[in-house]
Amino acid sequence: MSVFSSSSSSSSHLKIDFLNPMFLHGLSGSLHLIFLFILFISWVYEKIRAKTNEYEPPKHTTSTRKAKVSCYKATLLGCLFLGVFNLVLCFLNHFLWYRNGWSDEKIVTLLDLSVKTLSWFAVSIFLHTQFLNSGETKKYPFLIRLWWVVFFFVSCYCLVIDFVVYYEKHQSLTTLFWVSDICSTLMGLFFCFVGFLGKKEGGENDGNLQEPLLNGSANNGIESKKDTGERTLTPYANASLFSILTFSWMGSLISLGNKKTLDLEDVPQLMELDSVRGAFPILENKLESECGGSSKVTTMMLVKGLISTVWKEVLLSAVFVLLYTLATYVGPSLIDTLVQYLNGHREFDNEGYILVSAFFGAKLVECLSQRHWFFRVQQAGFRARAALVEKIYCKGLTLSCHSKQEHTSGEIINFMAVDAERIGDFGWYMHDPWMVALQVCLALVVLYKNLGLASLVTLVATILVMLTNYPLGKLQENFQEKLMKSKDKRMKAMSEVLRNMRILKLQAWEMKFLSRIQELRNTEAGWLKKFMYTSAMTTFVFWGAPTFVSVVTFGACMLMGIPLESGKILSALATFRILQEPIYNLPDTISMIVQTKVSLGRIAAFLSLDDLPPDVIQKLPRGSSDVAIEIVDGNFSWDVSSATPSLRDINVNVTRGMRVAICGAVGAGKSSLLSCILGEMPKLSGTVKLCGTKAYVAQSPWIQSGKIEENILFGKEMEREKYNCVLEACSLKKDLEILPFGDQTVIGERGINLSGGQKQRIQIARALYQDADIYLFDDPFSAVDAHTGTHLFNECILGLLSSKTVVYVTHQVEFLPAADLILVMKDGKVSQAGKYNDILKSGSDFMELVGAHREALSVLDSVEGGSASISEDGSWEGSNKKFVKKEENGDAQNGKIDDSAAPKGQLVQEEEREKGKVGFPVYWKYITTAYGGTLVPFILLAQILFQVLQIGSNYWMSWATPVSEDVAPPVTGSTLIIVYVSLAIGSSFCILVRALLLATVGYKTATILFNKMHFSIFRAPMSFFDATPSGRILNRASTDQSAVDLNIPYQVGSFAFSIIQLLGIIAVMSQVSWQIFIIFIPVIAICIWLEQYYISSARELARLIGVCKAPVIQHFAETISGSSTIRSFDQEPRFQDTSMKLIDGYSRPKFHSAAAMEWLCFRLDVLSLITFTSLLVFLVSIPKGTIDPSVAGLAVTYGLNLNMLQAWVIWNICLMENKIISVERILQYMGIPSEPPLVIESNRPDSHWPSQGEVDIRDLQVRYAPHMPLVLRGLTCTFFGGKKTGIVGRTGSGKSTLIQTLFRIVEPTGGQIQIDGISISSIGLHDLRSQLSIIPQDPTMFEGTVRSNLDPLEEYTDEQIWEALDKCQLGEEVRKKEGKLDSAVSENGENWSVGQRQLVCLGRVLLKKSKVLVLDEATASVDTATDNLIQQTLRQHFADSTVITIAHRITSVLDSDMVLLLDNGLIEEYDSPAKLLEDRTSSFAKLVAEYSMRSTSSFGNLENS
Repeated sequence: MSVFSSSSSSSSHLKIDFLNPMFLHGLSGSLHLIFLFILFISWVYEKIRAKTNEYEPPKHTTSTRKAKVSCYKATLLGCLFLGVFNLVLCFLNHFLWYRNGWSDEKIVTLLDLSVKTLSWFAVSIFLHTQFLNSGETKKYPFLIRLWWVVFFFVSCYCLVIDFVVYYEKHQSLTTLFWVSDICSTLMGLFFCFVGFLGKKEGGENDGNLQEPLLNGSANNGIESKKDTGERTLTPYANASLFSILTFSWMGSLISLGNKKTLDLEDVPQLMELDSVRGAFPILENKLESECGGSSKVTTMMLVKGLISTVWKEVLLSAVFVLLYTLATYVGPSLIDTLVQYLNGHREFDNEGYILVSAFFGAKLVECLSQRHWFFRVQQAGFRARAALVEKIYCKGLTLSCHSKQEHTSGEIINFMAVDAERIGDFGWYMHDPWMVALQVCLALVVLYKNLGLASLVTLVATILVMLTNYPLGKLQENFQEKLMKSKDKRMKAMSEVLRNMRILKLQAWEMKFLSRIQELRNTEAGWLKKFMYTSAMTTFVFWGAPTFVSVVTFGACMLMGIPLESGKILSALATFRILQEPIYNLPDTISMIVQTKVSLGRIAAFLSLDDLPPDVIQKLPRGSSDVAIEIVDGNFSWDVSSATPSLRDINVNVTRGMRVAICGAVGAGKSSLLSCILGEMPKLSGTVKLCGTKAYVAQSPWIQSGKIEENILFGKEMEREKYNCVLEACSLKKDLEILPFGDQTVIGERGINLSGGQKQRIQIARALYQDADIYLFDDPFSAVDAHTGTHLFNECILGLLSSKTVVYVTHQVEFLPAADLILVMKDGKVSQAGKYNDILKSGSDFMELVGAHREALSVLDSVEGGSASISEDGSWEGSNKKFVKKEENGDAQNGKIDDSAAPKGQLVQEEEREKGKVGFPVYWKYITTAYGGTLVPFILLAQILFQVLQIGSNYWMSWATPVSEDVAPPVTGSTLIIVYVSLAIGSSFCILVRALLLATVGYKTATILFNKMHFSIFRAPMSFFDATPSGRILNRASTDQSAVDLNIPYQVGSFAFSIIQLLGIIAVMSQVSWQIFIIFIPVIAICIWLEQYYISSARELARLIGVCKAPVIQHFAETISGSSTIRSFDQEPRFQDTSMKLIDGYSRPKFHSAAAMEWLCFRLDVLSLITFTSLLVFLVSIPKGTIDPSVAGLAVTYGLNLNMLQAWVIWNICLMENKIISVERILQYMGIPSEPPLVIESNRPDSHWPSQGEVDIRDLQVRYAPHMPLVLRGLTCTFFGGKKTGIVGRTGSGKSTLIQTLFRIVEPTGGQIQIDGISISSIGLHDLRSQLSIIPQDPTMFEGTVRSNLDPLEEYTDEQIWEALDKCQLGEEVRKKEGKLDSAVSENGENWSVGQRQLVCLGRVLLKKSKVLVLDEATASVDTATDNLIQQTLRQHFADSTVITIAHRITSVLDSDMVLLLDNGLIEEYDSPAKLLEDRTSSFAKLVAEYSMRSTSSFGNLENS
């Protein structure tokens, strides 16, 4: 325990003297050594025991927060303190005796201290691992407690001896000696207290932190997962001042992340003010008060709103910035004093230690203030971003249709994903402008003190450097804006492609659209290149800035005759180095201010767009009037500026409980009429009144991704009886039985894994479950088969809704007689209104519709009469029918076996996120992507040369200038400056080379990764798009690609450069005292250990940030596409609530990730402070003249930067790991399994294939994914060449799947399909798909022109296109438009009605003239007249083609040559319609009978008219 001074006289006799210091040290050291040995043995034994227990089943741990023994942290810190304390004593004694000579006693003392250091560090590690690995621990290990007792007694013994020696023997003792023994005794006493008297802590009052870690039983698994993070409030909310200062409140989460992979459930909830629920109302209220009554939001208003949300954090961080700036200049201003002190000019006693204390205090304040400045600005940024994103979301919900057309969904998503994110990041740069001014002023003060008037020259030089920045900043701003605009365009095109990928694959257009995306990317890449090279020039200017400023300043000193001394020069260099940071960051700050201004402007413009006017509809309270809907003199227009309104002179009066049908030809304005009742369509004049709540079923089904049950309940509570009743009415029960998880099945994005009919019926169920007063149906029966259509009409409209007000648009005339009022639409007007019989007599428009229907029915009669003109060939018919029956029985068994064998799984899987460390291959792949990595060594070489020249120039200045005025300078003034300037020019040139090379490599890598990822996505099979929400793909194409474009090259570069700089500093410091390594090596070891301890949590938090961003974007995209449905159900508050939950889910990992970073940096700062302080203590302790003062000063100058650099290295490692995850995610998508080849050169069919068009199906089995059940269960049949085959069957029976297999969207699991004898699986996909034609179920149009929609591959002439348009009855419509073939088509073809879009798809088919044509419910969205017209066109132009029709209208398959009836993936019947109708028991005959019964009952009155 004691450290004796060298004056203590040792009585070196052989007899044992119990008062002899040598004996005491020997005893103490031996006891420590024995303890160390026993501890080691105990550790080995534990390891062996752990190995043997490895195979026993683990016991359940019941608590995440383990019950720890008393004062666990304090004990651990005490042990660490004793270790560090003994290390410092060892260190000091070593230098003291190194100078004054050695003796036996000194060697024994030194050994004693070394063994103690080792022992206490070992105890610390032992305790830490004990409590890390074990569960509930009530006591400290017996061995440790025994040791503490021994240690306490030995310490007391030594302290008693001290008094004896001091008072009785009157020997002098050093201060170190007293401090050592008193510390040891006090610590021993503390250890004994906690070891024997301490109570167990962490048990009772842990409150919400006691959560199950592993599920005790299966049933509480879900709850326990939710509990941990979902209900726990962040420890930051209740942390003590010390905990906040040192970020210790993050310890629990980092510790948890070290034991297991963190999930979102583990991340605690944010404080009220940091969550979007706390921040958004503040922003909203401020904007409302600023805007007054107007809807216009200016950039300034938005800024004020955001400041009101985060003003406390901004103010607090400003205080920290001020403290930080003041503290940074204490060091440079003291360097000259330190150099003079080392040179022997000492003002007073202990001046050295006072200097050390000043340096230490300043660095500590600097470290604390910087950490809290960084944390607070990030906290403010997250809060502002969350509030902004929610504001954008709410705006998206209320946008008018006209405003929505101004911005596509892709652009709106960019406001959220990119612009709001950038505004959130602005916090980092917020204080830079005034901080730079303050730093320059302080620098001038320090320089004036050292260099006098030359400091004015410094000011001029600094201003010059800053001015150079202006043109570069302007250029950067310009390029950035262009880059953003081109990115918006690309994202818009990409989101459209992803929405319509199925149609692109079916038509073999995907590579054409990929080339369009690449063209857009090339434009973007042009701006990216300019932006990166401008950035490189900026980097060159600013890395060269300190060198330029110092050259000018020292040159001015020479000219002015100001004497240069090494102390003053070093002080000036340290000042320039501090100035480098703000000046270097200034371009970033300027560009960030510019980018933020652009983003704020974009968001303000978006927030200023027109909302749906709230006064379109007058809402009357429920039950206050008998009139449910009333429109008086209504004129409405989608385009307010248009001369002719879309709907004119609308007068409608609907009383409560009435059924109203709306009919009319395609494009007559039926859907528009519903829109104006909903308040979706801008009103020009008139009044609309609505009494009661409303529910709406759109024509194109809008389904949310999520469970089917969630889609039906749509925010309502579950009432099982009502729910079952609704399922029954919508005939969903059978479908749910087929689905692997029933109503718990997760639906893919936009209901992608459901058939059109299923989506439509879920939509109807959603409306029914709401129990509204008014129901609006927009042609919901078109997407379902005849049988289901009748069922829906009878059960829903005539059944469940018999007492409600129902308005339904329909093309099916048979549903009209049931209506109390029929509105016939023509050219945007109600041409007729009244009851069925009344309007049938009174006008021609309605008669046309009914006449078309009659025509269709006449086919039915002729077939039933057996006079159908069907070529009958008994040979194949009879055999086929027998074959089918046999096949069906066999396959029923196969189906069962197959189902049970297949593990069932959801289609949409959780987003895969890599776990654990980012592998080195990811870095290697990134570094070697461009030019095989050949430029990387040159970049590193340039940085190393820069570092060497930089240090060389500073070394030269400190060596070549005298320490004080009375010493002659070693070289002349001109030599001094010439050498310095040449070294400076050399280092600047190295920076230029480095910056240009880095920009080149970064640009090239980004381009290669983009092309490979997009190629991979476009070549992915359709199953990938079904199972992957587009938000995930868009996230990679926008956020991750942005990171690769703009951040990662600089991040990876920064990491390498910071390491090189750190090595440079260490080299300079070790030049002065190699002994610094004794401190430095353990410090670095602890730093690395801390970084490793931290990184596992940080890495997972960063991945969670990536994974949690996609749901925010996806939910937003879904909301925008379904906004009219959401509004019609008055569900905006619920959707806003969901959005808030998702935004907070994204903010939580972000907030804790930022705090974890500061937790680490604070600890690293403290460690580097220990190194720097040790260096200073060493310098002031050694005798004068041992070391050259100017070189020592140089070491201190560099040492001042040590903490910043050490933190920068670790910061870079972490940021690089976080950012490189973007590369990892892109590489993940580069490895998506590809579809089979587009063309197989060795097996290409000839250009005339298929000549017959005969489709032969043999034992076809299909499932959508390996983990899902079979959908087609062994089909065998032949579709004959040139014949028409109709496919019918219940919704979900496998009709659409059969077609997808024909186009190889889905590959067969077993069996095969041949067309004209060639197996479709043996040829390339494009060779197959380009020879087949399809009119798909969902009509699709792309943004562009009419021409680009009909002929995207540009294969046909204008004449051919016009001919096709005329054939499909759109010629007139297109000729009316201004641009003719070049007239614009908006996103999704929104400016065309659904029926018109269907006709465009017909036009595509007519252009292509294939031998095999598939109609997938192609006439679902058109009225009967248009349907007849389409059928006629097809009969005329595809007379000798094989036409395969999937239809819900029986009439469209009745004139087929063959009918295939599918049921649950099996063939139930396959024959000619006439044969099937002869057999009254056949399922097909029953369907037809039902249809004709329904239709004839509708026409009962028709005969009389």
